[in-house]
Amino acid sequence: MENLSSSSKFSLVCLLVLFVGSSYSLNAEQESDRIKLLPGQPTNVGFDQYSGYIKVNEQSGRALFYWLIESPTARGPQSKPLVLWLNGGPGCSSIAYGAAEEIGPFRIRSDGKTLYLNPYSWNNLANLLFLESPAGVGFSYSNTSSDLYTAGDQRTAEDAYAFLVNWIERFPQYKNRDFYIAGESYAGHYVPQLSQLIYERNKGINNPVINFKGFLVGNAVTDDYNDYVGTFEYWWTHGLISDSTYKFLRQACEKVSSQHPSIDCTKALTVAELEMGNIDPYSIFTPPCNSSSSLRSNLRGHYPWMSRAYDPCTERYSQAYFNLPEVQKAMHANITRINYPWKTCSDIVGNYWGDSPLSMLPIYQELIAAGLRIWVFSGDTDSVVPVTATRYSIDALKLPTVTNWYPWYDNGKVGGWSQVYKGLTFVTITGAGHEVPLHRPRQAFILFRSFLENKTMPPSA
Repeated sequence: MENLSSSSKFSLVCLLVLFVGSSYSLNAEQESDRIKLLPGQPTNVGFDQYSGYIKVNEQSGRALFYWLIESPTARGPQSKPLVLWLNGGPGCSSIAYGAAEEIGPFRIRSDGKTLYLNPYSWNNLANLLFLESPAGVGFSYSNTSSDLYTAGDQRTAEDAYAFLVNWIERFPQYKNRDFYIAGESYAGHYVPQLSQLIYERNKGINNPVINFKGFLVGNAVTDDYNDYVGTFEYWWTHGLISDSTYKFLRQACEKVSSQHPSIDCTKALTVAELEMGNIDPYSIFTPPCNSSSSLRSNLRGHYPWMSRAYDPCTERYSQAYFNLPEVQKAMHANITRINYPWKTCSDIVGNYWGDSPLSMLPIYQELIAAGLRIWVFSGDTDSVVPVTATRYSIDALKLPTVTNWYPWYDNGKVGGWSQVYKGLTFVTITGAGHEVPLHRPRQAFILFRSFLENKTMPPSA
């Protein structure tokens, strides 16, 4: 600055102050959302975390809670894609399940207070953004209580889109970053619907802020008719129900309407539940923590995903941990706005769910034609949204086959099977239940890596 006049130096200093001030104000919101240390977490984890609220509707005061877990700094989070994870229900928390039980870096110990590292966390490959959606789920809230009783697919998609737009304004370093959406169960509705919304609003934009590349869904509610037929067939072929009950189910529940199932269909499901006995329907070969969720509530895809794990009581640990005041403080949760205590799934949101289209297949057809990357996976021991249901739905798309059905391998052992279609890749994971990354974390990691790299599953031992 030696060659500048005094007035020029003063002007330059003013500009620098303005620049630094504007940069600080831009990052101040991020800093206020930074998680300095989660209670009970291991030390020196090597990655940054943020959590907090994004307003999605000013008029009603709806605000959605998020948890961002970036890739380890040594792996270059600034070069990794951003992945939004959604759990289903409807009404279940992506923090309770996706983050704490499945793909996040931490698992909760049985004491409900301490955490340990998940070596197969997906944040080793991408920056993970977990969203509790819609309002009324987890720490997300609305100042208009009627919102909890009027949630449905369309508003959930609109609010999730508004969340993304506003969240990226808070985290502008993710503008134009490669972006994917992933999820499971009733997120089989959330993920394609949000994907369609982003795709349609990105049309005509050369360099979109939300640089959407594709989606990945597992054990996903997709098409009501195929879900029914495939589920009943799975129960029967796996010896869970009798021949007569299988025939009764097919007859009583054959007609799928936009309204509630018939009385005869409900009766048939009651008989099926009794025949199955005390098993975990989400993972039929592992013991339940206690009595299984009622199959009667699993109608029309409105499944209360009270998921079980190899340790069948994992969900209880989430319930304990996220209700600790010190955890809620560390995560910047506003518990004065939510239905206390925090729950893994909201009974109100799930029981009063509104619009729910019968099929996601038309959206698949639109997004496949658009050239987006679409992968569908299925744990083969889940009896609630089983592999047979998913295969029937994919078959209904009538896609040309690129690579025929083949086994894929992990360390010389079959990890599952796969088939590549024109515009869609289907993968099964052997021995996995409804929450694939929990039951088979290593195989799920391989699946996610293959998806991001857009490579087929390893075809040889």
